[in-house]
Amino acid sequence: MSKVRIALGIRAQLLLVLTVFLAIPWLGYEYVRELERFLRDAQEKTLAGTAQAVATALHDRPRLFDAPAAPRESLVVERSQEATAADSTAAASAPPAVSAGGGAGGSAEIAQIVQGLSRTTARIFVIDRELNVLARAGSLKRPSLPDAQAAASGAARVWQWLERETLHPLYALVLRQPSEDFGEEQAGRVALPAREVDGALSGILTVDRRPTPDGKAVIVSAAHPIWVGDQVKGAVIVEETTNAVLAERNRAFERLFSIVLAALLLGSVALTLYAARLSARIRRLRDEAEAAIDAQGRVRAVVAGSNAGDEIGDLSRSFSSVLSRLAQYASYREQMASRLSHELRTPIAVVRSSLDNLKLSPLPDDARVYMERAQQGLNRLTHILTRMTEATRLEQSVGDDERERFDLGRVLTGCVDGYRVAYPQHTLKLEVPSGEVIFNGAPEMIAQMLDKLVANAVEFSAAGTPIVVRLERGDTELRLSVENEGPLLPDAMRGRLFDSMVSVRGDQVSDAPHLGLGLYIVRLIAEAHRGRAMAQNRDDGRGVVVTVALPYAAVS
Repeated sequence: MSKVRIALGIRAQLLLVLTVFLAIPWLGYEYVRELERFLRDAQEKTLAGTAQAVATALHDRPRLFDAPAAPRESLVVERSQEATAADSTAAASAPPAVSAGGGAGGSAEIAQIVQGLSRTTARIFVIDRELNVLARAGSLKRPSLPDAQAAASGAARVWQWLERETLHPLYALVLRQPSEDFGEEQAGRVALPAREVDGALSGILTVDRRPTPDGKAVIVSAAHPIWVGDQVKGAVIVEETTNAVLAERNRAFERLFSIVLAALLLGSVALTLYAARLSARIRRLRDEAEAAIDAQGRVRAVVAGSNAGDEIGDLSRSFSSVLSRLAQYASYREQMASRLSHELRTPIAVVRSSLDNLKLSPLPDDARVYMERAQQGLNRLTHILTRMTEATRLEQSVGDDERERFDLGRVLTGCVDGYRVAYPQHTLKLEVPSGEVIFNGAPEMIAQMLDKLVANAVEFSAAGTPIVVRLERGDTELRLSVENEGPLLPDAMRGRLFDSMVSVRGDQVSDAPHLGLGLYIVRLIAEAHRGRAMAQNRDDGRGVVVTVALPYAAVS
């Protein structure tokens, strides 16, 4: 089962790493939730402290609760109307209006005490044990604040507009927004059941939460008992909505997330630009390294080392140093054949002259056998030097021959006629298109290339089998092929067959030395004409076909 490999570029990898920072908004959200819990606890403690302060001012004052009261039903209606009017007034202006229940001056004195301890955003009730409201102050609705946007100017106003038009609608989808448009209960009589009231009348400070009747807000209430001696005569109830906590939470959330979003946006842009620059530098280094060496492994140019002080610059300088040393070594190898040929010609001449002199001297028959073997070895060595010199000279002079327009079919016909004489043991067949096949190139080089192709086919052909030389017209190129019957190409050698010093003869014994330069020369001549050489087994599996593709416009 093959493994699927997912390739990610540097930019994609850096952006993937950037996703780790997406944990920051989650951490910020958890921080805001913790802040909200802290503000709620602080609100409950504040309300409890206010209730305790009011109750402390009313402790052990029995006359405040012993005053005769008006009939309850009328008091309830009257107090309800007063409470409604007081709520409307409190919602419209500050400080809150304070109202007292019916009866003697006790309620009025309680109202004065409550008025001194009331707050704008809290509503305070003083009730007796029969749940009658003796005094109340304040409103749950906060007064509207003036619009601070008019005071801003310049960049601040642009940022406020951006937040109002883009960020606030987004935040509104995930945050509950506080609303002052909620309904308050009638204040003439405390509604039951109320856990905090029951707890306070039982002598326990109690804090509780409940939603408004319309569900648009949440009310936090704290109730503290009022003691007269060891009896609970009433309770102080302090109420406040959680709108202030929600508003503060939302402001903290919006402020934090605006900063986080800005930081993520700037970080993403900066990281993307950095990744793009880094990728461009690496691609440029890759292109220079690929352009420095051709398909045959020859060094064409040396990478210019970068002056950058980072790792990529260091890698570029290393590439430059390695390619420079490789170019020097390749130049040494290229010149070694010509130097070796030049250096060996003198000792070969000495050996040849010595053998020639020995031929003129009377020698025993067994000595002449050794001399003939030495002569054969010398001839082979001379042939090797000739082939090496030929390949070196061709590498240096390829492309220097003058190009001309000629009939390629006619050149092939003349060459094949000569091969029939040179290789009488084989049948040479020629297949060319009818009419002239005009080609722009060097006819001498094309003939030399065909010499190598036919010589290679002859060496690998089975005895008595034909060798076919075929020229075909294509849409954009000419295809010259030579095929023979014989052993097939090894799979491991197909990509290296046209390299220098490569041969697939193996243990084959031949009188002529083989340096693996024949098909190498074929490739050089084909590339000089902007063509390409290829070799493959025949479709019938009985031999090999070597093909050279030559474009029509080889040379302008």
